Amino acid sequence: MMNNEQLTITVSQVNAKIAQLLKKEKSLSDIQVKGEISNFTFHKTGHLYFTLKDESSSVKAVMFAQAAHGLKFKPENGMKVTVRGDIRVFERDGQYQLYAYEMLPEGMGALYLAFFELREKLEKEGLFSQKRPIPRNPGNIAVITAETGAALQDILNVISRRNPLVTVTVIPALVQGVNAPASVIAALQKAQITNAEIIIFGRGGGSIEDLQAFNDEKLARAVYDSKIPTISAVGHEIDFTIADFVADLRAPTPSAAAELSVPDIGEIYQSLDLLKADMRLRLNRAIAYNFERVTAMQREINAKSPSSKLADYSRQLSLYQTQLKTAIGNAISNKRQSLITEMKRIDALSPLNVLMRGYAITTAVRAGSARPLTDIADVNIGDKVNIRLHKGRITAKIEEKHA
Repeated sequence: MMNNEQLTITVSQVNAKIAQLLKKEKSLSDIQVKGEISNFTFHKTGHLYFTLKDESSSVKAVMFAQAAHGLKFKPENGMKVTVRGDIRVFERDGQYQLYAYEMLPEGMGALYLAFFELREKLEKEGLFSQKRPIPRNPGNIAVITAETGAALQDILNVISRRNPLVTVTVIPALVQGVNAPASVIAALQKAQITNAEIIIFGRGGGSIEDLQAFNDEKLARAVYDSKIPTISAVGHEIDFTIADFVADLRAPTPSAAAELSVPDIGEIYQSLDLLKADMRLRLNRAIAYNFERVTAMQREINAKSPSSKLADYSRQLSLYQTQLKTAIGNAISNKRQSLITEMKRIDALSPLNVLMRGYAITTAVRAGSARPLTDIADVNIGDKVNIRLHKGRITAKIEEKHA
């Protein structure tokens, strides 16, 4: 039976008391807890929510955005990590959880810290800002990787499939172990004296220890000093190394590096066909345009040339000659017709026509006189006169005169 005299408190008060107790418990503050991440959620606010578990137990955890922003890796489900934080109560739900402010992958803390410290150092020096363009159609590519590794076969297969005309110069190097950085550096130096237009270096995927050779500072500087553009192809897509940041281009895998470095020859042929068709079209248009210009200029030259003007003058002269001949012919014809008409008129008035009707013309026979006689006073008895008949002429002597 409940004791009415006993103090009754609310749920919120219970949770608050527990929260106070946990805050006073120093052993639960600033502790490091290791376990496996599960139920990982990245909230849009930037907060991380997850569960940390081992073989038999689990504890909920949260890392607020400010702390999560400083993470040097991407947390994922199944990843074993060591989390530093405080155990406190979320009073609303009455649930205790780990409030994390640091997180490192288990067993890799030192490597990760060294990785991010070196990355920050080289980035400040500007080693990550050199990004030279990769040649689009290289004729020779140098490949630096393990001679017996699968990465080399992947690269060779992709290049031979995409463009068998490309020459590949393989420069073997160690890609794992303490001697790997020096081996890759020597291979990079050797590549500088080849005809390579692109250098691909890398290896297949592995753990962070396997890829550690490509996090070497000296190797990073050798990649930066390369006179030939570089493509980094280290590990899988989720793997990042210092060499990836220094290289001119980072490929997610060795096969992807080969694809990025060599265009597909079929696409090249197709582009060439399109280019040829475009050039033919442009050429035909240029020829047609220039032909029209030449034709127009030829017409202009012909119009202004002396021979053309002489031809025009010759045609005009011929026309004038024709017109003149026609005019002269017409004038002659008109004059002939007028003459005929006049002759007819004269002929009608001619004394000869009168003679045809039986009349005669009489003229005196004396020196210097040939006028027709119209008055008997002009002749004397005994004078000789000429009588003009229609046909012929006779001479007569005046024997009588009658007034």
